Amino acid sequence: MKRERPSLMPRFSVSAWLTRHVQVFFYTLGRLYRTPLSSFMTVMVIGIALALPAGLKVLVDNTRGLSGSLEGAARISVFLQQDLSEKQRDAVADVLSRREDIADVIVIPAEQALQEFRELSGFGNAIDALEENPLPAVLVVHPTEAASAETELPKLVNALQELPETDIVQLDTQWLKRLNAILQIINRGILVIAGMFGLAVVITVGNTIRLEIQNRRDEIVITKLIGATDAFIRRPFLYTGFWVGFGGGLAAWTLVVIALVAMEGPVGRLAGLYGSGFQLSGLGLSGGLGVLATGAGLGWLGSAVAVTRHLGEIEPK
Repeated sequence: MKRERPSLMPRFSVSAWLTRHVQVFFYTLGRLYRTPLSSFMTVMVIGIALALPAGLKVLVDNTRGLSGSLEGAARISVFLQQDLSEKQRDAVADVLSRREDIADVIVIPAEQALQEFRELSGFGNAIDALEENPLPAVLVVHPTEAASAETELPKLVNALQELPETDIVQLDTQWLKRLNAILQIINRGILVIAGMFGLAVVITVGNTIRLEIQNRRDEIVITKLIGATDAFIRRPFLYTGFWVGFGGGLAAWTLVVIALVAMEGPVGRLAGLYGSGFQLSGLGLSGGLGVLATGAGLGWLGSAVAVTRHLGEIEPK
C-alpha cells in the first residue's frame, strides 16, 4: 500500500501564490545568469531559428511596399488620335476625370512624350531628323481602388477603348499579378518554415529542460519527500523555458534589425538610381513584440512538454 507523503506546504492563498510566482520568476532568471555561456548558446540557437521566418516576412513586406499598391500600379495609358487639338485633348481628360471609377488623369502632351523618348531612347539625332512629331498625346488614367479590382478593370479599359478620340488603350498588369502570385507562394512558404523552426525551438527548449531535470534529480526527490506538489516543482522549469524563449525572441529581433541596417545603404543607393525614395521598413513595435511573445510561448511550451514527460518518472523510493 502506497504511503501518503506528509505535506509541509502552506495552505493556499492568493497572496502567497503570487509571491511564489514572483520569486520563481526572478529566481530562474538568476540561475540562467549564473550559467552565461550555456544560456547564451541556447538563446542564440532559438534566436537564429526565429530570425529566419521573421526576416523573410520583413522581406516580403518590403517587396510589397516597393511594388506599390494595385491602384498605383494599374495605370492605363490612353493614346489619343494624333490629329486631336489641345482643346479636344483637354476636353477628353476633363470628361474622364469626372468618372466615378477614375481617381486621376495625367495629360502627357505629344511634345513632352517626344522629349522623354529622346532622352531615354538614345536616338536623339534620328528624332531630330524627323520633320514632324510621330507621337500622339497620352492620357495616363489611374483607376480608383474599386475599379482596380480584377473583375472591374477590363470594364474600364473597354469603356476607354470605345471613346472616338482613342487610338490605343494599353494596360500592363501581368507583372503585378505574377509578383503577387510569387509573394503568396513565399508567404505560404514562410508559414511552413515558421512551423518547422517553431518545432525546432520546442525541441531545443525541451532538451534543455530535460537536462536540467536530470541534473536536479536529487533535489526533486527531496522536495517531493517533504510534500511538494508537482505544480510547485514544475514552476521553475516552466519559467526557465519562458526566459530562454523570451531571450531567443529578443535575439531574433536584434538579428533582423542588424540585417536591415546592413542592407539599408545598398538598397538606398539602388533606389536612388531609379529616382525612388524607398526605404526599408523593419518589424516595427507590433512585429517585434510578436516575435518576443512567440519566443516566450514556444519556450514555455517546450518546457511544459519536457516537464510533463520526465518529471513523472522521478519519484522517491
